[in-house]
Amino acid sequence: MLDDLRTALAGVPGGDWLDDALARVRDDPDELGPLFARADRKLGREPLFPDSSWTAGRAGRALLAEVADPERTITLYEQGDTAERLAVLAALPLLDAGPALVPLLHDALRTNDARLVAAALGPYAVHLDDATWRQGVVKCVFMGIPLSAVDGLDDRADPELAVMLGALARERAAADRRMPPDALALLNRLTVANHSRKQD
Repeated sequence: MLDDLRTALAGVPGGDWLDDALARVRDDPDELGPLFARADRKLGREPLFPDSSWTAGRAGRALLAEVADPERTITLYEQGDTAERLAVLAALPLLDAGPALVPLLHDALRTNDARLVAAALGPYAVHLDDATWRQGVVKCVFMGIPLSAVDGLDDRADPELAVMLGALARERAAADRRMPPDALALLNRLTVANHSRKQD
């Protein structure tokens, strides 16, 4: 994916600025923060691909994060505004950091910003422990975030998640509130699968 971003950015106005910024960061890592913050303005917010959340600015930030060590990536997130934090979260699965940056997911999942919560459950969430991942999925339902934002949902959903969703469904029914259709569909699938396992 990083190669795709590099190719797409080659024809973007501001591409020369990005090349210079990357070279500067390689020479002096302390330049990373200011250049990362400036990338959106220099590269723009136009989508790089159809139906994609990758804008030119976000992609440029991902390439800048690639040349940073994990500690500096954490600093980018902690000191960034929401757009910068979203760029870091989008870049995580593209970086060679293993599980070292999972604390950033924990932070995003503690927020009440639907964009950050959804981004925390992207492909890098494979590094989340099961309990935290389940809580994140339930938080999506609670906040009305479409479950399509959860990467690998069907592969990772389990009976414990079904129990949690069932409890939330009962709470909402008692308050005369409906569950989102995608959450109900998931709960039904998990209930049927769990029933079939018990019969076997």
